[in-house]
Amino acid sequence: MTLLFKILLERRRTQNKVIFRKMLSSLLKEHQAKQAVKKETREELRKEALTAAGNLTDALVDHLNVGVAQAYLNEKKLDHEARQLQSNAANFSKQAQQWLQLVENFSSALKEVGDVDNWARSIEKDLKIAETALEYAYKVGPSNP
Repeated sequence: MTLLFKILLERRRTQNKVIFRKMLSSLLKEHQAKQAVKKETREELRKEALTAAGNLTDALVDHLNVGVAQAYLNEKKLDHEARQLQSNAANFSKQAQQWLQLVENFSSALKEVGDVDNWARSIEKDLKIAETALEYAYKVGPSNP
């Protein structure tokens, strides 16, 4: 019996090994199938995440571009206004120089008028002295001793 028992036992072990291998093979195939499904799901999620990140990036760039475009327009306006201000300042400076020149010329003319007036007074004074001297000489002159 021991031999028969050993043979039966060996046969049973062989059958168990075959069954175990089949079970393991089945489990491995099932595991591999689940992994393939998970991998495919992960790949789809990765693609969706990349698409969403791309859309977000596009939206952010568009939003920033609006701000950049507005800043550019503001800069152009400021440059134009700065050039206009510089032109106005140059014109104002020219006009101020012209006014200064006119005032200086007027002042000089006034000085000349003052000098002429002073000269005329001096001449008038000298003529009054001469007149007084002539009147005195006429009154005191040679015919009136």
